[in-house]
Amino acid sequence: MRKEIIEELALENSNPCVTISLNTHRTKPDNKKDRILLKNLCKQAESRLITEFGIKLIAPLLAKLDKVSDEIDISLNLDSLHIFLSNKTKEIIKSSWPVKANTVHIANSFALRPLIYALNRTEEYLILLLSQSGVHLYRALNDSITEEVKNSNFPFSQNIHFHTDSLKISDPKAVDNMVREFLNKVDKAIGKVNRQTGLYCIAICTEDNFSRLMQVADNPALYMRFANINYNNTANHFISAQAWALVKKMQGEKMSEAVKEIRDAAAVGNVYTDLQEIYRAVKEGRGDLLITDHNYYQAVKMKGEFSFELIQDVTIPGVIDDIISNISWEIISKNGRVLFTENEDLKELGNIVLKVRY
Repeated sequence: MRKEIIEELALENSNPCVTISLNTHRTKPDNKKDRILLKNLCKQAESRLITEFGIKLIAPLLAKLDKVSDEIDISLNLDSLHIFLSNKTKEIIKSSWPVKANTVHIANSFALRPLIYALNRTEEYLILLLSQSGVHLYRALNDSITEEVKNSNFPFSQNIHFHTDSLKISDPKAVDNMVREFLNKVDKAIGKVNRQTGLYCIAICTEDNFSRLMQVADNPALYMRFANINYNNTANHFISAQAWALVKKMQGEKMSEAVKEIRDAAAVGNVYTDLQEIYRAVKEGRGDLLITDHNYYQAVKMKGEFSFELIQDVTIPGVIDDIISNISWEIISKNGRVLFTENEDLKELGNIVLKVRY
């Protein structure tokens, strides 16, 4: 999930904007059910739109809604599907992250929460495979390798830094120096890719080689973690699974650190848990870190610039189906952080907690 897509959708401010989100299936025959579900959700959206807005003012939107279910190739479905429609916009996004419920949102802006959730869990990174046969560098997105990096440096052939002198080959110090020299060249090549892409690296290698790599690296922080290489299996799907397991562990650690940060801020009175106070602080640009329960949604009807009443019936005209979506994007757009969690440690603070900058 790219932040640029969310930014483009966030700029849309027309009435109405329709967001349809549903869980989908990657394989047959289950994915045939996806089209039926989508058609039903589109019919639900159409009925609400006509009731609230009539036909004339939203004719372009209704035309898109009528065709969109037939325009999607269900054979390429992932785990969820998100459709964003207005009179002037049509965006279809497939995601590897399921949603909690199949929903239709109608408001004067798009419901971006599923995309923000995916953005927080989408990781693009490099995988360094340091094997006996050579060195390969891959770009990865979550649990899949997207491409192998091929340039003037990669892939490296096997370690050419060897000594032809049989006495030096038997000298452990000479061999160690030889390997370090080779790894130093590998590190400089990875550093160049990092400067071009901004991506950090998971290394698949032996513990000894990773230790040496850390000692010669210009920037050891470039390497997030390492996994022990299995020389019997260096297939792409195997090493990407090794790397993704490490990345998911790091995401869990990041969440734990954020929860601690919130709890520490709460101890000194630097958080808000009231939804209206949170909304005001966020609109004022004071939102630093928002953590909300993944299952918490709240519809509202605005009464003023910073005030609203809580609503249960999302079909009432003029209702914002999920104010959490609006709050979340407002924070991200102002360089704050948003995390969705099912962490029980935050239950005592409520469904939503905001740490403020001041």
